[in-house]
Amino acid sequence: MVAEIMRLVGRFEGLTSSGPEPKLRRQNQIRTVVGSLAIEGNTLGLEQATAILDQKRVIGPKREIQEVKNAIHVYSQAKTFAPTKSQELLRAHGLMLQGLANDAGRFRTKSVGIFRGQKLTHSAPPAKQVPRLVNDLLGFLRNDKDSHPLIKSAVVHYGLEFIHPFSDGNGRVGRLWQHLVLLGVHAVFEHVPVESIIHQRQAEYYRVLRACDKAGDSSRFIDFSLHTVHTALADFLAELKPEAPTATSRRSIAREHFKRRWFSRKEYLLLLKLISTATASRDLKEGVSQHQLQIQGATATARYRFR
Repeated sequence: MVAEIMRLVGRFEGLTSSGPEPKLRRQNQIRTVVGSLAIEGNTLGLEQATAILDQKRVIGPKREIQEVKNAIHVYSQAKTFAPTKSQELLRAHGLMLQGLANDAGRFRTKSVGIFRGQKLTHSAPPAKQVPRLVNDLLGFLRNDKDSHPLIKSAVVHYGLEFIHPFSDGNGRVGRLWQHLVLLGVHAVFEHVPVESIIHQRQAEYYRVLRACDKAGDSSRFIDFSLHTVHTALADFLAELKPEAPTATSRRSIAREHFKRRWFSRKEYLLLLKLISTATASRDLKEGVSQHQLQIQGATATARYRFR
């Protein structure tokens, strides 16, 4: 599934260099917020959330309107959060629950349980253990070099639901934290409303969480998460209008891939498989003339690097 998701990421890079159109970006931002909040029982829909984003007057429960306002603000600031730091988790919770909880931005101080009707389905760890458990979880996110970030995004999401570090808002923050880790995989995930797909599969989402709690193992949630991400990304690509490739868009793809590393014309061709050697030479020559690229060596054996 990781390989399939990364293949879709590659498809996105081949379709466009500038990202989705503003209308689609905006639409998916709203889907993300509405999907995550709907899981928690918020009844406001896409039209009402769009009106809130446009700062228009909306009729609805005051608390639900505030939830939407907070979530829109937090997701718009997503790139400013450092997902491996506990204080950043607290900052995000403070913004997400601003005006909604007296302990917004602070870990819970009491024991909590999750009920389904009258039945206790999950007893969270004692409150005094929360800071240590959160530090351990985010330490895994920071220090583990073996697991793919897509896997780690699912583990962190599940871990936060298991620890239940806050008196309220754990689901929202857990889904946000997975979103932050996905942003580190590729910029496309800024526009992919994974939360909307989770909402569509809400019953399965809760069923898998309970099964993992019972088993003491997050494997089933990782599997659920990867399929959810794959579906959301595939749906997003289906909505994306392909962009006619240009020399500029091809160099943008190369810049994203090579970063500040030196590369050859052959490597450029391997990355952009559908172009000819002559086209690759023109792209690179133009990049040099426009001072986008540095060049070392003669034309046939030259090495290039983005400035």
